[in-house]
Amino acid sequence: MTSTLRSHQPSVPTAAAPLLRFEQMGMAYPTPKGPYPVLENVNLEVQAGEFVCLIGHSGCGKSTLLNTVSGFAKPTSGQVLLRGQPIQRPGPDRMVVFQGYALLPWCSAYENVYLGIDSVKPQLSEREKREIVMEHLELVGLTQAADKVITQLSGGMKQRVAIARALAIRPEVLILDEPFGALDAITKEELQGELLKIWNTQKCTVLMITHDIDEALFLADRLVMMTNGPAAGIGEVLSIDFPRPRNREDIMEDPLYYELRNSALDFLYNRFAHDDDEAA
Repeated sequence: MTSTLRSHQPSVPTAAAPLLRFEQMGMAYPTPKGPYPVLENVNLEVQAGEFVCLIGHSGCGKSTLLNTVSGFAKPTSGQVLLRGQPIQRPGPDRMVVFQGYALLPWCSAYENVYLGIDSVKPQLSEREKREIVMEHLELVGLTQAADKVITQLSGGMKQRVAIARALAIRPEVLILDEPFGALDAITKEELQGELLKIWNTQKCTVLMITHDIDEALFLADRLVMMTNGPAAGIGEVLSIDFPRPRNREDIMEDPLYYELRNSALDFLYNRFAHDDDEAA
């Protein structure tokens, strides 16, 4: 196994066309002083079934980049293509899991997942909907908590519900905006392991924001490292070549783990250090 640092400009040739393609994508927000460039000249290809993590300092446009994939935001320059077609709006083929859960607190875990299915696939019979709900609650280990109201659940359980709801739609792309950032370390590691098991089963494409290098090295096929804003872009893409299925202990004993980790740390805290980092 060898690590490879690649510039964001050239693409690595592959037999299959990419599921997602960012072509010279840029995003600027209007201000009284004129447009404020958040992203500029983003070029990236993501293959179907790939697990990609994005990392970078606050304000580098990570969430904005994912919003262009979800359809919540439209680029002001360039384009984002899904299966060769420009993304114009949100759709059930792209589901988002937020750090803040975004669940209906007065509903049960079962009802939160059911409402998602019912809104996207109303043509299914009630029995089919119920089976899909229970299948996905079982997938995240919440069968016994199906009837509990969201306010009765822990933070880790709430995030499990959010993941179950997103996956129950069977999206092509699962978008995770730092989903484990608010959880304690033990729960975070448990959910990381569960997410990998689910991803291995569902084989959807995952785009995930993280501020945790170790999390990215455990989960991802590639780590996309963003330069600082304004006008941020993709600085380098780090290939993570550990075989799957992955074991956390085995990875941390592999010398490649520390090579990759040091490469990411050097990018974030030396070559693209944030002003706050330099001051520290």
